[in-house]
Parts: sequence; structure tokens; C-alpha cells
Amino acid sequence: MSRFLRVATFVGLVALTGCGGSSSSPPRNLDNACSIVDQRPKYLRAMKKTERKWGVPVHVQMATIYQESKFDGDARTPYRFLLGVIPMGRQSSAFGYAQALDGTWDEYRSSTGNRGADRDDIADATDFMGWYMNNTTDRLGISKRDARNQYLAYHEGQTGYARGSYKSKGWLIDVANSVAARANTYEQQLRRCR
Repeated sequence: MSRFLRVATFVGLVALTGCGGSSSSPPRNLDNACSIVDQRPKYLRAMKKTERKWGVPVHVQMATIYQESKFDGDARTPYRFLLGVIPMGRQSSAFGYAQALDGTWDEYRSSTGNRGADRDDIADATDFMGWYMNNTTDRLGISKRDARNQYLAYHEGQTGYARGSYKSKGWLIDVANSVAARANTYEQQLRRCR
């Protein structure tokens, strides 16, 4: 086989393996934890590793990721528009499964030494979430099993949560209650998975 044919075959194989869809694309049936982990076993492996390392239960991680990105590793915040038509950039720098902001992500990478971490990698995103929620527990005393208040501190930042910034945001309290309900549902479902 000529060198050209070998290179062309290799390039073709690489292109074909890329056609299977992004590994960061969301699974189907996000209301069923067993379906999620059946479709994406690496998600469960990553979350269990985070649970062992940081103590944040899998169901709390899952419910937070659902709320933040719907399990889409490429998720970004929407664009802002001036006068409804002129794009002004994204609403924030939040990106990936955990919707981590640039500054917080940089702090995580520096603090943990995980300098090569990527927000669109589920293992890095769950490790970030574990690190952040562990810090929330240390700083604010919120249980790692308390999906509602962990989510409020995750959304508002630990300083914002400590100031009670969420108390005037009824919509956010509703979202946090939904995260807690989803975490409970996921916990029950995960107990029944094969």
C-alpha cells in the first residue's frame, strides 16, 4: 500500500470516528438517572470519583448539572442584544457541564493543580463541582447532601449566599427547590438502577 493511500485511509478513519456525535452532547431522557448513566457510563464513573474525593453525592451533582447545562458539555449562556438585534456578547463566561465562570474555573485549576482541566470534560466538570461544594461546606456549613442550598451558593457564589442575595429572587428559590426535588428523584432512581 502506498504511503498516500495509508495516510488517506488514516484520515478517513479519523473522520468517521468523529461522526458519532460529540461526546459532550446530552443524553436522552434527562428525567431518568438510570437512562442517563446507561447512555453515558463515564458520567457515573466521574461522579462516583468526585463523591469519593470530595464527598458530594452523585445525585446532588447530577441535579446541579441538569440545572446548569442539561448535560450539554458545550453549553454557553445566551447572547445579549442591544435594541434586540445587535449582538453584545454572551451574558457571562459560564461554559460547559458545570457552567463554571472563567475566574472560578481558573481558581479551581490553580487550587487543585489540575491545570489542564477542561469545562467540557465531564470528569473535570464534576471534580470542579466537588471542589466548589466542598469549599461551600467548609465556608458556609451547608451539607453536601443539601442540594437546595448548595445550588443557591453555587449560583450566587459563596459571598452572595452569605449575604443572602438569593432571598430577594423568588425565581431562583423556585429553581433551587426544583434542583432539590430532582436530586431526590435521581437518588431514588439510582438505587434501582442495574
